Amino acid sequence: MRRNTTQRMAIEEVFRQNDRPLGVDEVLAYGRKLVESLNQATVYRNLKLLVDDGRLKRVTHPSLGTMYERTGKGHHHHFYCRACNHAYELPGCALNEDEIAPDGFVVEDHDVFLFGICPSCVR
Repeated sequence: MRRNTTQRMAIEEVFRQNDRPLGVDEVLAYGRKLVESLNQATVYRNLKLLVDDGRLKRVTHPSLGTMYERTGKGHHHHFYCRACNHAYELPGCALNEDEIAPDGFVVEDHDVFLFGICPSCVR
């Protein structure tokens, strides 16, 4: 059992307050508002521990790279806003893997990213 550190609790709080995928730089910036001494190495170490513990999962964004989000949300996809540079979760899935995959292909998993402008940036 891992001991809960102030830094790890702050990182978990960042994900509760920002219910969307976050990159390391975002976790660090938001986390420093809670614990000023938080540094990048600590963020990376704790993100790995939280992934290993099953509390977070990695999401690979086509242009932003590795991001992290809370687990336990069920299958969903993501929207990336080109204006504010944030990724958002889209509930559910409208993709039917059996219909889209050509004959002979075996689909094991999929992830969809939509790109555009979020409602806040449209205003």
